Amino acid sequence: MYRKLLKAKIHQAVITDKNLYYEGSLTLDREIMEKAGLLPFEAVWIYNLNNGARFETYLLEGEKGEVILNGAAARLGETGDRIIIVAYAWVADNELPYFKTRLLYLNEKNEVSQIKNL
Repeated sequence: MYRKLLKAKIHQAVITDKNLYYEGSLTLDREIMEKAGLLPFEAVWIYNLNNGARFETYLLEGEKGEVILNGAAARLGETGDRIIIVAYAWVADNELPYFKTRLLYLNEKNEVSQIKNL
């Protein structure tokens, strides 16, 4: 059996820009992606704390501090909104003892202030 578990959570990222006329995705600081164990083009869910929007998209590597909503997702948040970015993984029962969830907490400048591995 496989179970869908939280792989990574990036808590309280601040949207720095939006680009409506782009093909679609979330541009995210490459260092944050690396620390969260996420790859370019990996699927993620976005939860907007300001307006309650929840949507799925994929990641693109960005520059330091960047959190940019692209394409249709740009209509689901505003610059300055705080969001939670999550990725899930299907984990086989025999892999459960080795599976770890990574939590990253960001400050208002989108800098990693804390990392937890659970």
